[in-house]
Amino acid sequence: MLAALLLVFTAPLLLSQNKAFQFGFKVGPNIGWIKPDAEGYERLGVDAGFAWGFVAEVFLLENYAMNTGFDVVYLNGSFSYPHQKLVPASAGGNIKGVLNRSFRTKYIQLPLLLKMKTNDFGKFRYYGQVGFGLAFLADAKSDDRFYSQGLLIEEKTFEIEKQLRFTRESLILGAGVEYSLGGSTFLTAGIKFDNNFIDVLKDQNTIDPMIEHKAITNFLELQIGLLF
Repeated sequence: MLAALLLVFTAPLLLSQNKAFQFGFKVGPNIGWIKPDAEGYERLGVDAGFAWGFVAEVFLLENYAMNTGFDVVYLNGSFSYPHQKLVPASAGGNIKGVLNRSFRTKYIQLPLLLKMKTNDFGKFRYYGQVGFGLAFLADAKSDDRFYSQGLLIEEKTFEIEKQLRFTRESLILGAGVEYSLGGSTFLTAGIKFDNNFIDVLKDQNTIDPMIEHKAITNFLELQIGLLF
Protein backbone atom coordinates (compact mmCIF):
# COMPACT_ATOMS: atom_id res chain seq x y z
CA MET A 1 0.00 0.00 0.00
CA LEU A 2 2.82 2.41 0.96
CA ALA A 3 4.72 1.57 -2.21
CA ALA A 4 1.63 2.29 -4.29
CA LEU A 5 1.13 5.70 -2.63
CA LEU A 6 4.78 6.62 -3.18
CA LEU A 7 4.46 5.67 -6.82
CA VAL A 8 1.34 7.83 -7.22
CA PHE A 9 2.99 10.90 -5.72
CA THR A 10 6.44 10.51 -7.31
CA ALA A 11 5.38 9.39 -10.77
CA PRO A 12 4.62 12.93 -12.03
CA LEU A 13 8.03 14.07 -10.84
CA LEU A 14 9.83 11.16 -12.46
CA LEU A 15 7.93 11.46 -15.71
CA SER A 16 8.81 15.14 -15.91
CA GLN A 17 12.49 14.23 -16.24
CA ASN A 18 14.29 13.34 -19.44
CA LYS A 19 15.41 10.27 -17.55
CA ALA A 20 14.27 9.12 -14.11
CA PHE A 21 17.45 7.16 -13.39
CA GLN A 22 21.11 7.39 -14.28
CA PHE A 23 23.79 4.78 -13.73
CA GLY A 24 27.52 4.89 -14.11
CA PHE A 25 30.90 4.25 -12.57
CA LYS A 26 33.73 6.27 -11.04
CA VAL A 27 37.40 5.99 -10.13
CA GLY A 28 39.66 8.28 -8.19
CA PRO A 29 42.83 8.69 -6.15
CA ASN A 30 42.57 9.84 -2.56
CA ILE A 31 44.74 11.03 0.29
CA GLY A 32 43.86 9.71 3.73
CA TRP A 33 44.89 10.41 7.27
CA ILE A 34 44.15 9.22 10.76
CA LYS A 35 43.36 11.59 13.61
CA PRO A 36 44.11 9.98 17.00
CA ASP A 37 42.32 11.18 20.10
CA ALA A 38 44.36 9.74 22.97
CA GLU A 39 47.24 10.93 25.12
CA GLY A 40 50.62 10.40 23.46
CA TYR A 41 49.12 9.51 20.06
CA GLU A 42 50.16 11.56 17.02
CA ARG A 43 49.23 11.69 13.34
CA LEU A 44 52.02 11.08 10.83
CA GLY A 45 51.15 12.98 7.65
CA VAL A 46 48.89 11.72 4.86
CA ASP A 47 48.94 8.57 2.72
CA ALA A 48 47.82 7.95 -0.85
CA GLY A 49 44.95 5.58 -1.63
CA PHE A 50 42.42 4.80 -4.33
CA ALA A 51 38.71 4.16 -4.83
CA TRP A 52 36.39 2.86 -7.51
CA GLY A 53 32.70 2.12 -7.62
CA PHE A 54 29.32 2.18 -9.30
CA VAL A 55 26.84 5.04 -9.13
CA ALA A 56 23.04 5.17 -9.24
CA GLU A 57 21.09 8.43 -9.34
CA VAL A 58 17.33 8.63 -8.80
CA PHE A 59 15.85 12.02 -9.72
CA LEU A 60 13.48 13.61 -7.22
CA LEU A 61 13.08 16.92 -9.07
CA GLU A 62 14.67 18.33 -12.20
CA ASN A 63 17.87 19.41 -10.44
CA TYR A 64 17.76 17.16 -7.38
CA ALA A 65 18.67 13.48 -7.15
CA MET A 66 19.44 10.80 -4.60
CA ASN A 67 22.92 9.47 -5.26
CA THR A 68 23.84 5.97 -4.10
CA GLY A 69 25.69 2.84 -5.25
CA PHE A 70 28.75 1.19 -3.76
CA ASP A 71 32.42 2.11 -3.52
CA VAL A 72 35.54 0.06 -2.92
CA VAL A 73 37.79 2.37 -0.93
CA TYR A 74 41.48 1.76 -0.24
CA LEU A 75 42.09 4.06 2.73
CA ASN A 76 45.53 4.45 4.27
CA GLY A 77 46.95 6.44 7.17
CA SER A 78 49.83 6.61 9.65
CA PHE A 79 50.18 7.44 13.33
CA SER A 80 52.48 6.83 16.29
CA TYR A 81 51.83 5.95 19.91
CA PRO A 82 53.51 4.61 23.08
CA HIS A 83 53.88 0.85 22.87
CA GLN A 84 55.34 -2.02 24.84
CA LYS A 85 56.90 -4.98 23.07
CA LEU A 86 56.36 -8.20 24.97
CA VAL A 87 59.65 -10.03 25.54
CA PRO A 88 60.20 -13.08 27.81
CA ALA A 89 61.82 -12.30 31.16
CA SER A 90 64.68 -14.64 30.21
CA ALA A 91 65.45 -12.27 27.29
CA GLY A 92 65.46 -9.15 29.42
CA GLY A 93 61.74 -8.42 29.86
CA ASN A 94 59.33 -6.10 28.06
CA ILE A 95 60.65 -3.15 26.05
CA LYS A 96 58.91 0.23 26.08
CA GLY A 97 59.07 2.57 23.14
CA VAL A 98 57.10 4.13 20.29
CA LEU A 99 55.26 2.31 17.52
CA ASN A 100 54.93 3.97 14.12
CA ARG A 101 52.00 2.28 12.38
CA SER A 102 51.06 2.74 8.73
CA PHE A 103 47.80 0.95 8.05
CA ARG A 104 46.34 -0.12 4.71
CA THR A 105 42.60 -0.77 4.78
CA LYS A 106 39.97 -1.78 2.27
CA TYR A 107 36.32 -0.82 2.82
CA ILE A 108 33.09 -1.48 0.95
CA GLN A 109 31.11 1.75 1.31
CA LEU A 110 27.41 2.36 0.71
CA PRO A 111 26.83 6.12 0.27
CA LEU A 112 23.47 7.88 0.39
CA LEU A 113 23.72 11.47 -0.83
CA LEU A 114 21.50 14.32 -1.89
CA LYS A 115 22.89 15.69 -5.16
CA MET A 116 21.92 19.22 -6.24
CA LYS A 117 22.64 20.32 -9.81
CA THR A 118 22.59 23.69 -11.56
CA ASN A 119 20.89 24.36 -14.87
CA ASP A 120 22.98 23.74 -17.98
CA PHE A 121 25.69 26.22 -18.97
CA GLY A 122 26.27 25.07 -22.52
CA LYS A 123 27.47 21.50 -22.14
CA PHE A 124 28.38 21.98 -18.48
CA ARG A 125 26.41 21.76 -15.27
CA TYR A 126 27.72 21.94 -11.72
CA TYR A 127 26.71 19.99 -8.64
CA GLY A 128 27.07 19.80 -4.90
CA GLN A 129 26.29 16.79 -2.74
CA VAL A 130 25.92 15.99 0.93
CA GLY A 131 25.01 12.82 2.81
CA PHE A 132 26.28 9.85 4.74
CA GLY A 133 28.38 6.78 4.11
CA LEU A 134 28.31 3.41 5.82
CA ALA A 135 31.42 1.31 5.16
CA PHE A 136 32.29 -2.29 6.03
CA LEU A 137 35.87 -3.39 6.63
CA ALA A 138 37.05 -5.95 4.08
CA ASP A 139 40.80 -6.07 4.76
CA ALA A 140 43.37 -4.37 6.98
CA LYS A 141 47.15 -4.61 7.23
CA SER A 142 49.76 -2.50 8.96
CA ASP A 143 53.45 -1.81 8.40
CA ASP A 144 54.84 -1.35 11.90
CA ARG A 145 58.16 0.12 13.03
CA PHE A 146 58.93 -0.16 16.73
CA TYR A 147 61.52 2.22 18.21
CA SER A 148 63.06 2.21 21.67
CA GLN A 149 65.45 4.93 22.81
CA GLY A 150 65.68 6.15 19.21
CA LEU A 151 66.72 2.76 17.81
CA LEU A 152 64.67 0.67 15.37
CA ILE A 153 63.96 -2.58 17.22
CA GLU A 154 61.51 -4.29 14.88
CA GLU A 155 59.94 -3.74 11.45
CA LYS A 156 57.07 -6.03 10.52
CA THR A 157 53.75 -6.31 8.65
CA PHE A 158 50.65 -7.47 10.53
CA GLU A 159 47.04 -8.39 9.78
CA ILE A 160 45.02 -5.97 11.93
CA GLU A 161 41.38 -6.60 11.00
CA LYS A 162 40.58 -7.63 14.59
CA GLN A 163 42.00 -4.33 15.88
CA LEU A 164 39.61 -2.20 13.82
CA ARG A 165 35.85 -1.84 14.09
CA PHE A 166 33.88 -3.59 11.37
CA THR A 167 31.92 -0.49 10.35
CA ARG A 168 32.96 3.06 9.54
CA GLU A 169 30.37 5.86 9.52
CA SER A 170 31.03 9.19 7.84
CA LEU A 171 29.64 12.52 6.65
CA ILE A 172 30.29 13.10 2.94
CA LEU A 173 30.56 16.47 1.20
CA GLY A 174 31.32 16.91 -2.48
CA ALA A 175 31.23 19.23 -5.47
CA GLY A 176 32.04 18.95 -9.13
CA VAL A 177 31.06 19.37 -12.76
CA GLU A 178 29.29 17.26 -15.38
CA TYR A 179 30.05 17.59 -19.11
CA SER A 180 27.53 16.39 -21.68
CA LEU A 181 28.83 13.88 -24.21
CA GLY A 182 25.46 13.79 -25.94
CA GLY A 183 22.08 12.40 -24.95
CA SER A 184 22.02 11.30 -21.34
CA THR A 185 25.76 10.54 -21.16
CA PHE A 186 27.91 12.78 -18.97
CA LEU A 187 31.59 12.86 -18.06
CA THR A 188 31.93 13.85 -14.40
CA ALA A 189 34.77 15.24 -12.32
CA GLY A 190 34.66 16.34 -8.72
CA ILE A 191 36.16 16.33 -5.27
CA LYS A 192 34.81 14.57 -2.19
CA PHE A 193 35.61 14.94 1.50
CA ASP A 194 34.75 11.91 3.62
CA ASN A 195 34.73 12.75 7.34
CA ASN A 196 34.55 9.77 9.69
CA PHE A 197 32.82 10.66 12.98
CA ILE A 198 32.91 7.42 15.02
CA ASP A 199 36.05 5.81 16.46
CA VAL A 200 37.49 3.09 14.19
CA LEU A 201 40.01 1.54 16.62
CA LYS A 202 39.60 -1.10 19.32
CA ASP A 203 41.61 -2.32 22.32
CA GLN A 204 43.80 -0.51 24.87
CA ASN A 205 47.33 0.79 24.99
CA THR A 206 49.89 -1.87 25.98
CA ILE A 207 51.77 0.45 28.36
CA ASP A 208 48.73 2.02 30.05
CA PRO A 209 45.56 -0.12 29.70
CA MET A 210 43.54 2.85 30.99
CA ILE A 211 44.17 4.56 27.64
CA GLU A 212 41.97 3.26 24.84
CA HIS A 213 43.04 3.30 21.22
CA LYS A 214 40.83 5.99 19.71
CA ALA A 215 40.94 7.68 16.31
CA ILE A 216 38.93 8.69 13.27
CA THR A 217 39.99 8.38 9.62
CA ASN A 218 39.32 10.94 6.90
CA PHE A 219 40.09 11.17 3.22
CA LEU A 220 39.92 13.60 0.32
CA GLU A 221 39.14 12.06 -3.07
CA LEU A 222 39.33 13.26 -6.66
CA GLN A 223 36.53 11.57 -8.64
CA ILE A 224 36.27 10.97 -12.37
CA GLY A 225 33.33 9.06 -13.81
CA LEU A 226 30.72 8.46 -16.48
CA LEU A 227 26.93 8.64 -16.15
CA PHE A 228 24.62 7.02 -18.70
